[in-house]
Amino acid sequence: MDWSSSGITTWFRRHHHHTKLRVVGILILSQLVSLTLALLSLTSSVISQKFGVYAPLTQSLFVYASLALVYGTILLFRNQKPLGFWYWYLLLGIVDVQGNYLVNKAYQYSSITSVTLLDCWTIPWAILFTWIFLGTRYSLWQLSGAAICVLGLCLVMFSDSEVGGGGGSKPLLGDVLVIGGTLFYAISNVGEEFCVKHKDRVEVVFMLGLFGFLISILEVFVIELKMLESVKWSPDIVLAFAGFAACGLIFYTLAPFVLKLSGATMFNLSVLTSDMWAVVFRVFLYHQEVDWLYFVSFAITVVGLIIYSLTEKDPVPASPGIEDGNLNTEYQMLCDQSTASVNNSIAS
Repeated sequence: MDWSSSGITTWFRRHHHHTKLRVVGILILSQLVSLTLALLSLTSSVISQKFGVYAPLTQSLFVYASLALVYGTILLFRNQKPLGFWYWYLLLGIVDVQGNYLVNKAYQYSSITSVTLLDCWTIPWAILFTWIFLGTRYSLWQLSGAAICVLGLCLVMFSDSEVGGGGGSKPLLGDVLVIGGTLFYAISNVGEEFCVKHKDRVEVVFMLGLFGFLISILEVFVIELKMLESVKWSPDIVLAFAGFAACGLIFYTLAPFVLKLSGATMFNLSVLTSDMWAVVFRVFLYHQEVDWLYFVSFAITVVGLIIYSLTEKDPVPASPGIEDGNLNTEYQMLCDQSTASVNNSIAS
């Protein structure tokens, strides 16, 4: 199998009518995204808890910079003209940066259990926005699958509450920050879904990285500059930031595939399992024991994802885009229009 971007989307298109293969493919891809998100959470916790550096904007800054560098290089190699309006990408960058900042900031005031549970608000926001703006219609089975996924995460939170986790210094403020962050997350996911389905995926990720980098720089100077000046930088801290940036690069590379193939709602349902992947790291890295509810909740969440995927109506876009090997799509349309005009002139 070709693991390039065009190879992945071509594989899904060829197996569009093979429901089982399509579902398995989407589930595997979405769990890779979820696993990468768990790695992001792990490296972020190392930066803040082990090294005492709480700088969510600075962490995101390096992620956006890596996206702009890698995907900007690809676009330069292609010598491709922009297909989307820059102000749409600017808006996408703004909401993505704010979503990351608000949710990460909430950990400072509320418990991990509360933040993770309230993070589920991204799902109803995504369902609402895709219904209104993208015209997506959900069946009762799909909504049931989404509810089952949330139920699986609730079992994880119940198990965590038995162990403890603290109520936080300002839990109400933390909860408000999380809900606000999920609103921005949903807008970002739905906007990115629209862009990757109608424009070029590489261009979308590059523009998100570029504008996210510029916005993060401005906010770092306003919010985190004094804190960064007090940090005693060491090779370990720099390595942790580099690891976070690498995980972020992988996450933002894989996420558009799920958004394009299955939509923002499936994407947000899939990343619910990131908390369960975090448990795997807890077991193997810290040798901690976990409750049996974790395994039950993971199974329930996977069942919910399968139900949602099996009942999804149109997970794969009908027409290939530029990234699918159709680099001359825009120019072919112009040529077709010109040919039609000439034929009309001859006929008249």
